[in-house]
Amino acid sequence: MQKELSYYRVGDDYGWDQDKFPGFLMKHGGCAAVTACDSCIYLKLYKGQYELCPYTSADLTMEEYLEFAGEMKPYLHPRMGGIDTLNLYMDCFGNYLHDRESSLEMTSFSGDGSLEDAEQVIIEQLDREIPIPYLMLRHKDQALDDYTWHWFMLTGYKTEAEDRKDFRVKVVTYGEAVWFDLARLWDTGYEQKGGMILFHL
Repeated sequence: MQKELSYYRVGDDYGWDQDKFPGFLMKHGGCAAVTACDSCIYLKLYKGQYELCPYTSADLTMEEYLEFAGEMKPYLHPRMGGIDTLNLYMDCFGNYLHDRESSLEMTSFSGDGSLEDAEQVIIEQLDREIPIPYLMLRHKDQALDDYTWHWFMLTGYKTEAEDRKDFRVKVVTYGEAVWFDLARLWDTGYEQKGGMILFHL
């Protein structure tokens, strides 16, 4: 069982590479705005949500992306502590959607939920061909430091075992896609959790 969504590129990058922002604040704290831009670009290109962004091609220039990120920055701007809750993200991005007169709706799935439920939600969303912004806060696995206190996108899943013990997700951030075992991501080892944003058309 496998699903991978189409996506967009900026030059040779798969999606946007946050390290290529020219300013310090967005380079180090712009991940929430990036996932909002990514979601808008995807939903415009592949789901007909035309009001969300101005682009009609899956191949964007750096200048085009930076211009769009500049429009998103006032809504999900870097701040002390970051966009560190699902509700804060929905409030901020909700303001952007309101100003664009979009009917897109959002709900959240907390990192406190079970791994099994998280897998099912991911399957349902991606089978509808809707990407998922994912917030991961602290994590006990130091090998995941580049993904902690960070928003990234989920754009695919795959599993071969019937019990889904090998369930992996396609994580998109920093201009590349990497497959991770969801159980590894989900079990952060900390009480403070992140979670996922679910879009509803």
